[in-house]
Amino acid sequence: MGETPLLDRLVEALRCLPGVGPKSAQRMALQVLERDREGALRLAEVLKAAVEHIGHCQCCRTLTEHPLCRICVDMHRDRHLLCVVETPADQMAIEQATGFRGQYHVLLGQLSPLDGIGPEELGLDRLEARLAEGEIQELILATGTTVEGEVTAHYIADMARGHKVRTTRIAQGIPLGGELDYVDRGTLSHAFSGRRDL
Repeated sequence: MGETPLLDRLVEALRCLPGVGPKSAQRMALQVLERDREGALRLAEVLKAAVEHIGHCQCCRTLTEHPLCRICVDMHRDRHLLCVVETPADQMAIEQATGFRGQYHVLLGQLSPLDGIGPEELGLDRLEARLAEGEIQELILATGTTVEGEVTAHYIADMARGHKVRTTRIAQGIPLGGELDYVDRGTLSHAFSGRRDL
């Protein structure tokens, strides 16, 4: 227990962040209270504004302050290419690391019937409507390699085949600079089976 119930509540509130345990939360709370109260007030103000004003794009479901995100309204993006990702973080990673100039559909999760996550929760009705419009020529699946990610990719691929849309999957395997004897068996097996001509 801290010296004040409010300090205990602050520490507990900070624990909602991923990877933040009790000790880290306590260090953060003490840091902002002892050394950076002005920064803490800025953080609180921006966090409150973000929670109140950031929602999901009506088209692709990524995070945005507007009804449609900047990518969905950008007329210079290739509307024939659609990349399916699991999270807004995945979308940001692709935007920052690649030259991809198409559009996105953000699932906000993976199919997981045991957790009550089905096609409706992933917005697959919206995705199917976009495929039915006939503008999309290639659907790029960039879901994770977990069992749920693979099941989600196969489900979406089956849906795309029904609309005669070419479906591809991003390559997966050994990281750049990785050594084979340090790579786990599943990753190595996936990389080996997904080999390509040079």
